[in-house]
Amino acid sequence: MDLDLVFFGTSGSVPTAQRGPSALLVRRGGERLLFDCGEGTQRQFLRSSVGLVELREVFVSHFHADHYLGLPGMLKTFALRGRETPLIVYGPPGLKELFGALRRVFGKLTYQLDLEELRPGDVLERREYNLVTFPVDHGVQSLGFALVEHPRPGRFHVETADSLGVPPGPERGLLQAGESVTLPDGGTVTPDEVLGPPRPGRKVILSGDTAPAPTVLEAARGAEVLVHEATFLDEERERAQETAHSTALDAAEVARDAEVGLLALTHLSNRYFGPEVAREARTIFPETVVPKDFDVIDVPFPERGAPRLVKGGVLLKRDALESVAEPEAVT
Repeated sequence: MDLDLVFFGTSGSVPTAQRGPSALLVRRGGERLLFDCGEGTQRQFLRSSVGLVELREVFVSHFHADHYLGLPGMLKTFALRGRETPLIVYGPPGLKELFGALRRVFGKLTYQLDLEELRPGDVLERREYNLVTFPVDHGVQSLGFALVEHPRPGRFHVETADSLGVPPGPERGLLQAGESVTLPDGGTVTPDEVLGPPRPGRKVILSGDTAPAPTVLEAARGAEVLVHEATFLDEERERAQETAHSTALDAAEVARDAEVGLLALTHLSNRYFGPEVAREARTIFPETVVPKDFDVIDVPFPERGAPRLVKGGVLLKRDALESVAEPEAVT
């Protein structure tokens, strides 16, 4: 099952020429989950190879404008295209009140819009994973999100299956799915006879905006990827504390203590470029990247390798040629 993160907005509170406000798309198999929707997010979709897909779920971490201002325009565009597929927007308490005001902006829709308020500790159970919310420290009601896959069956031992007389075909698929099978001679083979120990699923953590918080550290333990804000460098530590944001060093300390596989820093202040943010964080946690808009982080299963940054992974070629890039961070 493919899993990756597409960065559509990596700037802080205001957009820059190269970075839009917060927006991150999680792609898992055929699912598309959008986390935050800053100003201009729908245009970022359209500029990418993803296109403006009919999202079924949008998650808003909190109600600062740079995290939701892109939603009214996107909802209206869906309606103008005649969309009929229902859409669910999730967010902290106050979501319904906010949309009561926003409806005057996007007007009548052609599809059902459901609003679901979440609190820290809520779990959205899916077939192969859970989405778990956790509290963060940002001075307003804010949520972090953890995508936690269920453990997977162990490796299928073909030689053992052969020796037990399990014929090639659907019986082996049933065993891999955890079901016992009856052989033509009447014997029974159980999954534990042909499968190795269960293998862990993947875990991806999205902090949203937050000051350093023990709740983020606890949620991130052992995660393949931690996406953490780094609005400031250490020279602006006092400013970070005043605004309930993190420095690059703060985020790196969380990644180190949580023993994550890869740290991705986002929500950069417009006073910084990516390379200087990466350099500071790597003094504590070397496995740090600073994605730009349209970069992708591929998250394979652990046995298939480590997470990796794909620069411009969804950027259309014409945009790559036209864009004026900021200095590259060493990865």
